[in-house]
Amino acid sequence: MSRPSGRPAGRSSLVVDRHLVLDSLGGWRGMVDVSLPTVAFVVANGLGGLTVGIWAALGAAVLVFGLRLLRRETVQQAVSGLIGVAIAVAIARVSGEARDFFVLGLVRNAGLGVVLLGSVLVRWPLVGVAAEFLAPSHLGSMADHSIKGRLAGRVRQRGSAVLRAGEGAAEPAPDGEEDTPAAAEAPAERHWRTDRRMVRAYSWLTLLWAGTFLVRAAVQGFLYWRDEVALLGTASLVLGLPVTGLALVVTLWVVARLHRHRTADS
Repeated sequence: MSRPSGRPAGRSSLVVDRHLVLDSLGGWRGMVDVSLPTVAFVVANGLGGLTVGIWAALGAAVLVFGLRLLRRETVQQAVSGLIGVAIAVAIARVSGEARDFFVLGLVRNAGLGVVLLGSVLVRWPLVGVAAEFLAPSHLGSMADHSIKGRLAGRVRQRGSAVLRAGEGAAEPAPDGEEDTPAAAEAPAERHWRTDRRMVRAYSWLTLLWAGTFLVRAAVQGFLYWRDEVALLGTASLVLGLPVTGLALVVTLWVVARLHRHRTADS
C-alpha cells in the first residue's frame, strides 16, 4: 500500500522552533542592541576620528541599557554589553588606535576556540556538557521532531526534577511495604559519555563551534594587522550573530536526533 501524501511518518528532518533560536540570541531587539555600539563606533570613527567613535559607542551602549529599562526587559545582556564596550573603548583610548576597539572580541574568539578544541581532545566536548545540563538526553525531552520550549525553561525543569527526586528518596516507605523488585532492579542511568555515538556527535558539534570562533579570530586578526577598522566592524557583525544562529540551528537538530537515539535504546 502506498504511503499517503503529506508529511511522511518517521521523517528524519527537524522543524526548529524559531522562537527558541531567537530567544537564545536575545531576540530581534537583542541582536540590534548588540550590534548598535559597534556600528556607532565604526561610523563615528570614520567621520570624526577615534574620540568621536569612542563617545558614540559609549552613548549607544548607554542608550541600549536605558531602552531595556524602559521596556522592563532583562538588562543582563545590556549590562554585559555595556561593560564590554567600556573595556573596548578603554583599550582603544589608551593605545590611541581605533582598531584596538576590537582586540577584546578577537582575544575572546581565539580563547573560546582553543578551549573548545581542548575539550574535544580530553573527550569532554563542552557542547555535550552544556546540552546534557540544559536538556538531559536520557529524558528524551527533545526527541520530538518539533522543538518546543525555551532553554531557560529546561533548566528550571531540570532543577525541579532533581528536587522531586531528592524528596522522594527522603520519604520512608509505608509500614508493611517494601521496595518493589522493579524499583530495586531498575538499571542505573548510563552517562552520555559511555555512548560512543553521542560522544562522537557532541565532539563534531564542539568542533563546529570551535571553528566558528577560530574563523572569526583569523579574519579579525588579518584585518587588525591590516588596520582595516571599517572591515573589522563589518566582519564582527557578519561573522557574529548570523553565523552563531546557523551553528545553533545545526546544534539543536543534532541534539534532537541524539535524544531520539537514546530514548529508542532505553
